[in-house]
Amino acid sequence: MTKPKLLDTIATLKPIPIERLTLVESDMISIESLPNGEVGTIVEVYEEKEDTKYLVEFADTQGCEYAMAVLKINEILVLHYDLATV
Repeated sequence: MTKPKLLDTIATLKPIPIERLTLVESDMISIESLPNGEVGTIVEVYEEKEDTKYLVEFADTQGCEYAMAVLKINEILVLHYDLATV
């Protein structure tokens, strides 16, 4: 498996609690967590000694951002649109 990289499209593998989210839309404040399967884009990669973390932006189908979160590799799945050797 290749390491996720900047601008990769990902899906969440587990719910992300609201405490770990930066919410952009005020109507999202009532949610308890971002559900698993939510699709986002990696907008920053933080290389650290033990593990790498990823800043992920979540946006609606119109491209309007509604949340951001820093996620670990075990919380994301990189999505592929074309058959590629990885």
